[in-house]
Amino acid sequence: MSMLRNLENKIGGLVEGAFGRAFKSNVQPVELARKLAKEMEDNQTVSISRVYVPNHYRVFLSPADREQFTSYEPALRKELSDYLLEHSRQEGLALTSRPMVEFLTDERLSVGEFGIQAQLLGDEDEAAPAQAGPSAGDFGHTMVYTPAGDSRQLEPESAPSQAQALLVGEGKRTVLRGARAVVGRSRDCDLVLDDPNVSRHHAELRHEGDGWTVADMGSTNGIKVNGRRVERAELSPGDRVTFGLIDLSFEVE
Repeated sequence: MSMLRNLENKIGGLVEGAFGRAFKSNVQPVELARKLAKEMEDNQTVSISRVYVPNHYRVFLSPADREQFTSYEPALRKELSDYLLEHSRQEGLALTSRPMVEFLTDERLSVGEFGIQAQLLGDEDEAAPAQAGPSAGDFGHTMVYTPAGDSRQLEPESAPSQAQALLVGEGKRTVLRGARAVVGRSRDCDLVLDDPNVSRHHAELRHEGDGWTVADMGSTNGIKVNGRRVERAELSPGDRVTFGLIDLSFEVE
């Protein structure tokens, strides 16, 4: 409980006074921390000498709840990451890297509900756990938690429409398949960019409704859309998206 109280105090100071009012009836960040820790413990991978746990967490929020996090989302991501790191240490659980927490919007969720997906990524400089199995590196199911304390699995999103989305540039045309594509320097990304200014997992493109969005994943140099620095943006055909120093064009055909 001391860890949670410490987290609550830190988060409460992010937006003095307004924080408590903003989250009076919606998603509580401390409850997010509790459920993130639960997902960490529920998704263990046992190797010969260690018990590995996910190091990448996606938190899905309703549009209204996501809006309330906007002004202090980067600071909140860091506090939740710190909490998970300390929780793993106290429980004797192994991580391949510092936990990363990202926030995404899902219109299927009601106000107060949130979903969590957990993923184990192997560090690029060392092999992933030998006993990780076929699910290592893939996101598992999405667990949705409600204000009443209930939980359920969220059904996978429907397949994208027949229109084909692409990122064009650097001499390549990359088709965006499925509902999600990660761009970065790591070899496990859907689109690998060989540029030191690009982070290992730099940004995510996500199929939402009839369109696509791009969101920063806590990268060092950020992303730009048509020259403007953004954390998240909806994309239109012809938009120029910059990852580090690499410009790619978003196209639909």
